[in-house]
Amino acid sequence: MPTDRSPAPTMTVVLDPGHHHRTQESRPVLELRGRLDPALFLAALDRIAAGHPAPLTGRLRLHRHGPDHHSLELPSATGDPAPCPAGLLADLITSTPTPPAAPGDTPGPAPDTASGGEAAASATRGPLPRTFAVTPLQHELLTDASRGPDHQVEQLLWRWHGPLDLTRFTTAWQSVSTCETVLRSAFVWDPHPRTVLFDHPGPGVVTHHTHGTYTDREHLRNTERSHGFDLRRPGPLRIALLDGPPPRTPGEEPSTDIVLTYHRALLDDWSARVLVREFYRAYLAGGTLPGGERRPDLRDYTRWLDRQDPGPARDFWRRTTPPAAPAPLPRAAPGEHTGHHGAGHASTRLSGTETTRLLHWAARHGATESSALHTVWAMLLYRASGPLRGPVPIGFGVSFSGRGGLLDDIERIPGPLANPLPLTVEVDPAAPVERLLRTLRDRVLDMAAYEWTPAGRIHEWLTRPGTQPNEATEPPEITEPPETQLAFAHAPRRDDRLTAALAAHGVRVEHPVPAPARTATALSVVAHHDGQGSLVLSAVHDRERLADDRTRAVLAHTARLLRTLPRTAGPGTTVAEVIGSLDGTDLPRLHDRPAPASLLVPLRPAAPAGRAVICLVAAPGAPADWCRALLHAYDGPEALFVLRTPADVPRGAAALAPVTGPGSRLVLGGFSGAGAIAYEIARRLAAAGRTPPLVVLGGADGDGVRELARALRQAAAD
Repeated sequence: MPTDRSPAPTMTVVLDPGHHHRTQESRPVLELRGRLDPALFLAALDRIAAGHPAPLTGRLRLHRHGPDHHSLELPSATGDPAPCPAGLLADLITSTPTPPAAPGDTPGPAPDTASGGEAAASATRGPLPRTFAVTPLQHELLTDASRGPDHQVEQLLWRWHGPLDLTRFTTAWQSVSTCETVLRSAFVWDPHPRTVLFDHPGPGVVTHHTHGTYTDREHLRNTERSHGFDLRRPGPLRIALLDGPPPRTPGEEPSTDIVLTYHRALLDDWSARVLVREFYRAYLAGGTLPGGERRPDLRDYTRWLDRQDPGPARDFWRRTTPPAAPAPLPRAAPGEHTGHHGAGHASTRLSGTETTRLLHWAARHGATESSALHTVWAMLLYRASGPLRGPVPIGFGVSFSGRGGLLDDIERIPGPLANPLPLTVEVDPAAPVERLLRTLRDRVLDMAAYEWTPAGRIHEWLTRPGTQPNEATEPPEITEPPETQLAFAHAPRRDDRLTAALAAHGVRVEHPVPAPARTATALSVVAHHDGQGSLVLSAVHDRERLADDRTRAVLAHTARLLRTLPRTAGPGTTVAEVIGSLDGTDLPRLHDRPAPASLLVPLRPAAPAGRAVICLVAAPGAPADWCRALLHAYDGPEALFVLRTPADVPRGAAALAPVTGPGSRLVLGGFSGAGAIAYEIARRLAAAGRTPPLVVLGGADGDGVRELARALRQAAAD
């Protein structure tokens, strides 16, 4: 066992699946290059052993070749139904360990055996974090997040009026991060994702910008969104402050814009507002949140979710969803292009009077504003699908808060509970509008009983009716979402006592405004009420499929019908009559979905002396510039590719076929977090009769890029 605890370069690991290292048993071997921390090493072995059905004691062989060189032989995978997860072990050894406890810190909770049983060895640099299963919804969100750093990144925006103590502000958020386990969470892939719970939060979440650093709050918002999140590290939330202009008159109060950015794989809009309320409590208490760690938390919700019987939900969706495919907005003409990329944003609002009138009209029919919005949206989609031609099933996504489950204190659990579900309704132009309104109201109320069901699972039930997958262990099948999605910002009740307490300190805070996340849908719309009670519609759209001006047209038509219905829709008014009021207007059309980006992206061709092919596996949540940095550091002659994080390992292995022909030698590389996926790909290539590649893994901090480039160079030369 290594005993040297002195500082050393970043650890790199070369993982040989067994065919390069010639032993009789063909045992997988990890070559460890760098000073090995014994506590981290033992904790990693404990983490692996806790989740492995066969004992590992006496089956591992560690050889010390020097202070910075060890080799670890693992049990032979031949005939083993549950082989040692060598890729995950490599990830753990190269990961950045949990920082040591600061003086006065309380120890974290005991290992949660009910949610996975991963014990961690006590270590001088902190134990490895505990893990537990992700929910099916999280699996879908993480898959969508792999499309780009700005996907599934949501925001809250508001303004702080009055004095702001920056030190107290920062300390208060750090205190919230310590008490809320979700803010100390991240993900590990082995190779499927699992939630990781750290004992301590990540680095500070607050950044401060002086006036003039950014043009305005929108500029800061877009910059914060584009940064994305490293999902392998704790901290799915960060706050950016932007000072307003200096007061120009005596007595004028200063102002500060606040942009709170979070990732949907661990938080939702409701959660963010709960955390903001907790922050106010901590700020008013001098920077320390009263009380300790919150329970119940995401672990308790995950257990509750595992206990739900999927049978009634499956029967409901099969019974209520028409067999016909939902009608999307019509496609654009062939060859027509928007000429833009990325996400676009737009918004519109109803006045306070118009909002009140809409609320009263919906209430007279036993419905709410959200039902009125669903009704208008269904009519717009019907109108955009072509000429009036009788009843047609129309489909779109509707977001639920996920807070209706029978779990104690579920309304206060921060986590990714908000769930977009597919809604399909038959729109009949001859039917009264009030009937469509009531139908949508009833359908949404019925769906609410199963709002915890992920859309991917629903799609599987509808397309593969004879299957009954194991809900607890199988990840949901990922499906294309509806073309459009609607959400009403679900928020906990406002605490007037906190507002009054802040006012006593000379502070006035505006009502937070949500900025919806970019998703795989072409168009997502979030409705919310502003501080004056007006209904605001905010949209985010895929600019490759819907131009900016057409998104603005969508919102304009939606607002127009929401204003029109209370004034013109009587008991006998039909859907056709309401749609007829839009004659002469050009409704938006969607472009065809862009062709899926290739999982395998060439970075550099091989020089004449190139003897191998190096493929870099993009670890889930890896920083956007990691690949560019490694490309700059690696000067070998080999061809370089990058493998985007695949939704499933078989697709990743299949994508490598073009570069793994006869006579070619493949090396897989990446930073900590990519090891589990890379090793599983190597195993699948071996099962297909190909020589499994070496897997080279490096730490993502310090000199990790330089050390990884060195290890790749050596592996390619072997």
